[in-house]
Amino acid sequence: MGPRRLVLATANDDKVAEIRRLLPGIELLPRPAGLPEAVEDGATLFDNALIKARSLVEATGQPAVADDTGLEVDALGGGPGVHTARFAGPEAGYADNVSHLLEVLRGSDDRRARFRTVALVLTPEGSTVWAEGSVEGRIAEEPRGEGGFGYDPVFIPLDGDGRTFAEMADEEKNAISHRGRAFTALAARLEEL
Repeated sequence: MGPRRLVLATANDDKVAEIRRLLPGIELLPRPAGLPEAVEDGATLFDNALIKARSLVEATGQPAVADDTGLEVDALGGGPGVHTARFAGPEAGYADNVSHLLEVLRGSDDRRARFRTVALVLTPEGSTVWAEGSVEGRIAEEPRGEGGFGYDPVFIPLDGDGRTFAEMADEEKNAISHRGRAFTALAARLEEL
């Protein structure tokens, strides 16, 4: 049986709420206040998730859960990828990133994209369990919807009904989203620890 108590690597309130919904039955402890953010300089989503988890394990001595998500847009050669959260610059917020994405895609007929998430648990003993989730979709011409966060207002999943993630209820989004798929698979694999 895997750990039933994990420290969250993220302090992003939106992600915390989503992860809590996706890992029922596991006590999720908040990221300690004042702990500096890990430098996400990995070449892959897995690398960045591991960097974040390792920083928490080293700081707390407890098992940690971390994730990293990338938006891969075909017209941008798979970018922004590992730079998704900082696509419009190091201090960019959600709206800045969405505006920048729509600007660089202006006039492009190729709006194909996918979200990929790597979710990972690292124990103080060095055991690692991870899972990946992805969802294919396309980028909308303009933001739609009030829910979700990040790029949700412009991401239309192919598994959906034409609505963006931001137009879906949390349960609908989590059933088909990259993060939902990654954390559902991770929860099943935690039994390996």
